[in-house]
Amino acid sequence: MTVGGKGSTQLVVKGLKKEFPPELLKELKIVCQDDISLDYDERYSHGKPLNSFHKAVNIPDVIVYPKSEEEVSKIVKLCNDHKVPIVPYGGATSIEGHTLSPYGGVCIDLSSMKSVKALHVDDMDVVVEPGIGWMELNEYLEPYGLFFPLDPGPGASIGGMCATRCSGSLAVRYGTMRDNVVSLKVVLANGDIVKTASRARKSAAGYDLTRLMIGSEGTLGVITEVTLRLQRLPQYSVVAMCNFPSVKDAADVAIATMMSGIQVSRVELLDEVQVKAINLANGKNLPECPTLMFEFVGTEAYAREQTQIVRKLVTEHNGTDFVFAEEPEEKKELWKVRKEALWACFAMEPNMEAMITDVCVPLSQLANLISKSKKELDASPLVCTVIAHAGDGNFHTVILFDPAQEEQRREAERLNKFMVYAALSLEGTCTGEHGVGTGKMKYLEEELGVEALRTMKKIKSVLDPNNIMNPGKLIPPHICF
Repeated sequence: MTVGGKGSTQLVVKGLKKEFPPELLKELKIVCQDDISLDYDERYSHGKPLNSFHKAVNIPDVIVYPKSEEEVSKIVKLCNDHKVPIVPYGGATSIEGHTLSPYGGVCIDLSSMKSVKALHVDDMDVVVEPGIGWMELNEYLEPYGLFFPLDPGPGASIGGMCATRCSGSLAVRYGTMRDNVVSLKVVLANGDIVKTASRARKSAAGYDLTRLMIGSEGTLGVITEVTLRLQRLPQYSVVAMCNFPSVKDAADVAIATMMSGIQVSRVELLDEVQVKAINLANGKNLPECPTLMFEFVGTEAYAREQTQIVRKLVTEHNGTDFVFAEEPEEKKELWKVRKEALWACFAMEPNMEAMITDVCVPLSQLANLISKSKKELDASPLVCTVIAHAGDGNFHTVILFDPAQEEQRREAERLNKFMVYAALSLEGTCTGEHGVGTGKMKYLEEELGVEALRTMKKIKSVLDPNNIMNPGKLIPPHICF
């Protein structure tokens, strides 16, 4: 396998595929009973990510749908005995090729494992299976006055969110997945079931196996249980929106807001192209200029006070049209603008695919990075939009292109590479929340150094000596061989 190595620009992930052992299929049928599929269409859909242009030459040979941790353990052990690769599969919302099956093998679809195993209201934590979605979980928690604060794309499952170390728009206040997971249960390559920590909020007992597994993208084990830290539903909230003459002005206000010490829960930036897409998709008439959106939470008096402080900052940085909403329906309508941003992009170019890249820099460098990137994006013949979690230095670009057109594909890749290297030059990262998969492997040596990657490879070699756990992801191939 060569895709993902240094300098790689190939679109399709290649991999050697061996004949699937008939004995393994028989053994899997004994474990899974009817919860197994050989249907081509089903296997194809599991081998092609829903929201990603990444592709692989092969698809899974078999899809299994375990209903318990014990079944996962048996499935993984059987695959290890036969040295057949496995790919864990959650909500299928990842966008860097995490669920591709370049070597075929077994896809473990965890969507049947979605129960809430225990809710501890007084401790503000919950124990769940990996297949439950964050939106489903929050519906369950709402009657108890609690919520889980991470909000990636709709459809994301808790297991996948752990595997990719995701975050979302609320990370500026509540942190990322690594800050909100108390402990995990994980099935290792040999079938062993490991509990990574107790339910205590603090522990200094041994290696931090929880953090090792979060962000490992299925390359070290299959997550089968997650204990999550919860938050109280905010007593009161205000959503605000304002406009700016340039993305730099908008980014400067985001930085100034964070520096002021205001405990804002969201700061989102949309460029003028993104706003135009929203207008086209939703029949709105928003001013087509760089826009900031805020959410303030707390008591009614505190949320309103924060709103007025930020309004003053906005005015000082050339901002205009500051509006805010306090009524539930008005807030929902304002926030809908941001939540539907990605889908709105396709209203501009309905026959294109999207290369969605995300980078992150220290907050003080955000305005610099966005300004540099915006010049390059605006000069490109491709339609590109900017969406940023501006409160923590993380920004995304949606690049619309036709993968069948070589010139467009190369231009999309060039823009992606430009933004990554611009972020790295500012002591940033090639991915703030989307993860590595196959798409970002090529940048890891530049960001982390070969010694760090060799250390990762050593860890994987010990935990997964037969390299069956989501092979071809995260660790660049020139480190693996």
